[in-house]
Amino acid sequence: MSPRPLIGCATYQKRIQQREPIEIIGLMPTYIQAVRAAGGLPVLIPLGLDEQELGALLQRVDGVLLPGGGDVAPAAYGGDEQATTIRDVDTRRDEAEFALVRHAVDGEKPLLAICRGLQLFNVALGGSLWEDVAESMPGAIPHDFFGQYQRDYLAHPVTIAGDSRLAEALQSNGTIGVNSLHHQGIRRLAPGLVPVAWAPDGLVEAVEYPDHPFALGVQWHPENLLQVEPQMRLLFRAFVQAAGG
Repeated sequence: MSPRPLIGCATYQKRIQQREPIEIIGLMPTYIQAVRAAGGLPVLIPLGLDEQELGALLQRVDGVLLPGGGDVAPAAYGGDEQATTIRDVDTRRDEAEFALVRHAVDGEKPLLAICRGLQLFNVALGGSLWEDVAESMPGAIPHDFFGQYQRDYLAHPVTIAGDSRLAEALQSNGTIGVNSLHHQGIRRLAPGLVPVAWAPDGLVEAVEYPDHPFALGVQWHPENLLQVEPQMRLLFRAFVQAAGG
């Protein structure tokens, strides 16, 4: 039996409040569970590695997952650094994940970018973001349902391009329901990226990098939808298969 593909999962830093607060580097378990269920073996990529170390690590993994999290620093895309809606910026994480994107794209390493991951994917290749969709994007529908419902709440539909890798992975070229836990989104699409899914208000909800084995980003959180939208299991399975599974 062939070995299961190693999926390098980017991580983030959080402070745990206790008598003496401590910093931890980790990842929500739903990402790990989704990768394992799809046949991959998740490997956590810690913050603090330099680009040479990240490159050496990426030579040993078969795919890269960029998870959700806080906002990408506005300075990275020429955004408004004074915007009051910006929250949870970690420039060290930004730089680490920019490096991961560069290595994954240049080395044709399968990449799945989720929520913040999609936004960072876009910025890494030269695109920009709405600092806050509700505040800045004309005609925007609600997208930020964080904390209002459970994470598997289907907030709105997205329409998928029929000739896309995403449609092939999900076995759907129509409309599917997704959760929505973000307040930022793609404003200017990066050169080289192709939009392949849209919300009813026109916000880009998924992108692909053509001529790459598998480089795909989605704005929703498929790892939280494995029970209510079984098609999302197919997305992780397609990612792991592209990584050699």
